[in-house]
This record gives sequence, structure tokens and C-alpha cells, in this order.
Amino acid sequence: MKKFVSILAVVVLMVAMCFAFAACSNDETPDNPDDQNVTDTEGSFKVGAIYINSKNDTAGYTFKHHAGITTAMENLGLDPETDLVIVDEVDEDYEAVMTACDTLVGAGCNIVFGISFGYIDAMEAAAAAYPEVIFSHATGYKSNDTNFNNYFGRIYQARYLAGIAAGLKSVELGNNNIGYVSAYGTEYAETCSGINAFTLGAQSVNPDVQVHVNLIGDWADEELEKSLSQDLIDTYDCCVIAQHCDSAQPQIVANDNGVFGCGYNSDMTADAPEAHLTAPIWHWEVYYQFAMENAMNDPANFVANVGNYYGGLAENFVDISPLTDNCVAGTQAYIDAVRALIVSGDWDVFSGIKLSYDVAEWFAHRNELFYRCPCHVYQGTIHADKVIAYLPERSEFEIIQHRNVKDVQEITPLRGYSPPFNAFKSSKKWVHDEEESNRYFNEWYQTQNC
Repeated sequence: MKKFVSILAVVVLMVAMCFAFAACSNDETPDNPDDQNVTDTEGSFKVGAIYINSKNDTAGYTFKHHAGITTAMENLGLDPETDLVIVDEVDEDYEAVMTACDTLVGAGCNIVFGISFGYIDAMEAAAAAYPEVIFSHATGYKSNDTNFNNYFGRIYQARYLAGIAAGLKSVELGNNNIGYVSAYGTEYAETCSGINAFTLGAQSVNPDVQVHVNLIGDWADEELEKSLSQDLIDTYDCCVIAQHCDSAQPQIVANDNGVFGCGYNSDMTADAPEAHLTAPIWHWEVYYQFAMENAMNDPANFVANVGNYYGGLAENFVDISPLTDNCVAGTQAYIDAVRALIVSGDWDVFSGIKLSYDVAEWFAHRNELFYRCPCHVYQGTIHADKVIAYLPERSEFEIIQHRNVKDVQEITPLRGYSPPFNAFKSSKKWVHDEEESNRYFNEWYQTQNC
């Protein structure tokens, strides 16, 4: 399935989650189907995992979940070789997922993680059938009051940061077309918010950018991921290819076509060394360790201790991979400024406040002919409520808001004493007082922008 989507609106992502508790393994041992890919091990506390792709993937969605689970287990003193049971390559089919759950319960797993959205109904049923086992479902929204919870994260925050890198690259290349290959569109908050967050990030540094979206209609289809990426390049001359799909195919296509890209789930630089800029990534081990530790030590209070899990940048649950040398010089500073805002809680992607960034002249307490220019002079590139202004002399970013200037839509920079301002200044009695000088400045500024 292929569609073209113009993404301009901001969608507020709200995912409701409820959590539950469970205890130890069930005594029943169901048959293990011959057609399932099962890795069985021995141990006192067992972790079960249901993967949509192969546990041997070297990049992408399943790869990051598997790495997160094994890392968390090792941190807790569990051995993935003996304490982990995996059923992989399980399609989003009710019977297939139910059979996988039966298999893991039969293997003695104390907690079962299912990593794909389409597992939701079968895992709900399995939780009802096996009340002594904890079932934890990634990306879903269903739960019960006993032993079935779900978990996800604010990946849209990382997508905004990746959008900044893509937008700056588009400016450098003089090409306002960016492509985005997505599993789905507005059907799911996860994909819709991701597209919008990435677009807002790109538009914050390039207000003229257009993000062209091709929809796959599935979470993973390498052939479609490849062909739809190529279509974005051929049809819209896209200079950057971003993605919300499982494999590295979009990045490989970007690399083969001499354009650039932003991957997803894992750092895909090795797959596309000449193209990759960065990728929104997950640190799934943050949640997995938290969940396993509580399931091991206090299963009766699992829900009270774990709660609704929806981590973001502040929890180090989501992030972007290290920027490559393919990025525009200075990209890291832009991204660090926004990251600090999000982590502090002062701002978030869908807060209703747009950010803009640009180089600003810094006139803090400059005294010349009894004139003190206000320290909040800045410029913006788009209609923005807050502006991140780069202060060259101080080598840092700050959020600054222009005081007393109302309804200014486009803010232009002062470059020293401009002729219009000099003319205005000569008509006024200038004083040392900063409040009075600000009033004069704002009066002039209004005349320039109304």
C-alpha cells in the first residue's frame, strides 16, 4: 500500500496504559509446536520473549529489543544463555501468538514480553489463561488488573531531534524535499506522532521543508521498504530518507542513491556509512531491567512498583544515535539545546509551542553614546513562540523571549546600528536607563514588524 501524506499538523500523543502483577510459572506444560523457532534454556527465573523478526537480526526493531532484554538480564545477574526462552519470527496472528505464549508458559517463564503491536489480543487472552505469569506487551494499550501490562516510550522526542539533523542537511543541500517511509500513518498514534514530530523538527530549522510520506501497510516488509524509499527519491527528489519501519533498507537505498538518511531503532551507520545522519533509538534495557527486577523481587506488587511505563529522553529510554560526519557542522549544538529543554520539562514536542533557532547578535549591556541595547535581541526563522538563539560570544544556546513586543510574527536580526534604527534613535532622547531604552527599542521594533 502506498499513499502520499502531507504532514503539517501537530498531533498530541497520549497513550493510556494500565499495569498488573503476577507470580511464578504455571504447572501446565502445553505441547511445543514443531513449526516454532524456540530457544529453550534452564534457570530459576526465566524470561520469555516473543519476537516478530529473527533473534539474529543485526539491526532494527527486534535487534534492539533482544539487545535490551539480554543487557537487562546480565545487569541483574541472569544468564541469557540459560534463563531466556525465545519464540521468534511470530506473525501478528492471534493463533500464532497464542501458541507462542503457550510454549513460553510451558517452558516455565515467569514473565513474557511480546514486542509487536498486533500481539495485543492474544497476550490479553494468555494473561487470562495463565494468571500466575506476568505478560508485558510493548506498544499496546490493553491491560488487566492482575498480570497484564504494557509499555512504550516518547520516541517522538527522539524523532524531533532527528528531524533537526535532516532539516539542517536539507538547508545545506538546497533541497526542501525529505522522504519518510512509515509502516502506517494516522491509523496509529505511534506512527502519526512520529511523522509529525520529525516534520516539526525539520521545519524548525527549515520552514520550507516538505516531508513526503510513503506508507507500507505493515510493520516490516523489506521489499516494500526498499521500493518505497526509491520511489521517494525518484518522484520527489528527496535528499534525506527517514523511516518508521524495521529494517535498514531505506538507509541502504539512500546510500546507493547518494542521498542521506535517518534510520530507526538502532544505529544504521554501518548499513549506510555514506548516507546515515542519525537514528531515533530505544534503550529498551531501561524498562526491561525495571520490569524484571520487580518481577523477581516483589511480584505481588508488580503493578504498584512498575506503574504505567512511558519513558522518554529524561529517563534515557529513547535517544538518537551519535551524529555522523555526514551531518552539517553545528548540528549537535542545536540538538543539545532542544534535548536540554525536553529533559528539564520546560518544553515538549506537542506542547503547542513551536521552537525556532538562529544566530543572534548579542548586545548585552553594550554601552555606546549612552545607548544600551537590550540583551534579548534575537531573530527567528518561522512563527515561533520561543526562539533558541545562538550566542557566539558565549558559545552556548539559550532560550530567550522578546519582552513587551506584541504580535511580532517574523523577527529579524539587528546587524549593528541599522539605518532605520539610527533614524529612530536620533528622534528620541536616549538615556542610560535600561527600562527606558527597552521601551524605545520596542517602539521602534513594532514599527518594523507590524
